[in-house]
Amino acid sequence: MPYRILVGSYANEIYTVSFDPDTSSISLVSSITVGYHPSWITPHPTDKSLVFAGLEQAEGKVVAVRYDEGGKGSLVGEVSSGGADPCTLLAVGTELLIGNYSSGTFTTIPLTPEPPHLQVSQSSTLKFTGTGPNKERQEASHLHQVFLHPTRAELLIPDLGADVTRRFVKDASGVWVPSGVVAYKAGGGPRHVVVLNDILYTVLELTNEVTAHQLPPAPEEPTLLACVPTLRTPAPLEAEPSMLAAEILVATSPTPYLYVSNRNDPSPEGDTIAVFSLADPAKPELVNEVRSGLRHLRGMWFGGEDACWLIAGGVLGGGVKVFERVDGGKDLKQVASLELEAPTGFLWL
Repeated sequence: MPYRILVGSYANEIYTVSFDPDTSSISLVSSITVGYHPSWITPHPTDKSLVFAGLEQAEGKVVAVRYDEGGKGSLVGEVSSGGADPCTLLAVGTELLIGNYSSGTFTTIPLTPEPPHLQVSQSSTLKFTGTGPNKERQEASHLHQVFLHPTRAELLIPDLGADVTRRFVKDASGVWVPSGVVAYKAGGGPRHVVVLNDILYTVLELTNEVTAHQLPPAPEEPTLLACVPTLRTPAPLEAEPSMLAAEILVATSPTPYLYVSNRNDPSPEGDTIAVFSLADPAKPELVNEVRSGLRHLRGMWFGGEDACWLIAGGVLGGGVKVFERVDGGKDLKQVASLELEAPTGFLWL
């Protein structure tokens, strides 16, 4: 049975693609033009035909798109994101949570049953401030992901500009409020996180590293367990633009591994996907580097039973590729590819 996958982009479209494992093929089903750089897509918590995407522009927008059974989308709403360049969204419970990168603002919008499905008049926005030593990338607070802890009501929001992951819990009235931070070394640039068994793994974009922290419930302080490179060989000095880590994912079956993408590799074989063993969860061990054939590998996501498939995209070349996790998850085997313009993020339907 083919899988339907939505693909966000740094073009103006959200693509619908079909991946058929039986024929090892991937094809474009349809596309919808929604506006500038719909890079990140999140599903509605209960209505599986409805998704939200952020438009990464100075006056940030969120669009609501409804999909029919054939995978064809129609635009049903558009509202302000509460800031500039919304690069991350998460719809959970009765709210859409938005991280606006350039403005350093965190916006909460209640969900509603009627179009545009977002009650923007009841939205709330928090602005954060912070800087780091990287003058080009850390001149201000830059929220890069909104992540919900898998086993408790705690939000984790990496702030690349301030070298912290901001922690939120709900107060007595049900409002998300700040409750401490996870701090990283100066200039690391935390981008994305995952949690497994109360260990927080963070990819540091600017230094190409992964950290592991023991993470007790907020506001208890986290404990740094490890900090390891995402590259076996340091980035060459002539690499231009500089190499940057991007996505971090975890798969647990049959054994747990972390997967981290690295961008802007000058190799003709494209960017790497780093595979870390979690045999010792406190000490991620880099056990493989898979050449993807992709340029500027920004986003990737798992799908299928036991996360057996990994889809990834190259913003600057290579389109999208589907890999099979093999050798127990230690390796990735390419099974399908498709040329698309500037793919950035993925959602398996």
